[in-house]
Amino acid sequence: MSARTRLFKELKESARNKEATGIELVPDESNIFQWRALIKGPTDTPFEGGTFELAISVPEQYPLVAPAVKYRTKIFHPNVHWKTGEICLDILKNAWSPAWTLHSVCQAILALMSDPAADSPLNCDAGNLLRAGDIRGYNSMARMLTAEHAMSEGMSQG
Repeated sequence: MSARTRLFKELKESARNKEATGIELVPDESNIFQWRALIKGPTDTPFEGGTFELAISVPEQYPLVAPAVKYRTKIFHPNVHWKTGEICLDILKNAWSPAWTLHSVCQAILALMSDPAADSPLNCDAGNLLRAGDIRGYNSMARMLTAEHAMSEGMSQG
């Protein structure tokens, strides 16, 4: 199956799952290999109430090669680079499998938002707060920046 065929199939499936999962996948109108995802901040996290946009760039060799995914919305999280939005997640690097879909990648990113891995930080400030046990400091910083960047009036709330 070609990458293009697989992506069109995933698009149909994600449209059906949108309401249940809080993940909205939208391909670029002129290029099926460029997507954006809107994900809702998970409940009981400092990201709750925020909507975060991800940029997904799918390689021609997909699903044999992982897509490149990064945050477009600023997020204070130990596994996300503050400036570039790069995400440190094993399935996007060495643990990729063709069984993963764009939707399941978004679900893994949501799980990472709920359960940050402070031991391999791309954002050292966030990682240091968690490693030092300052959960309150981390949560208040993440909550403040979520309010500032993911809940702005100008964002389209889906």
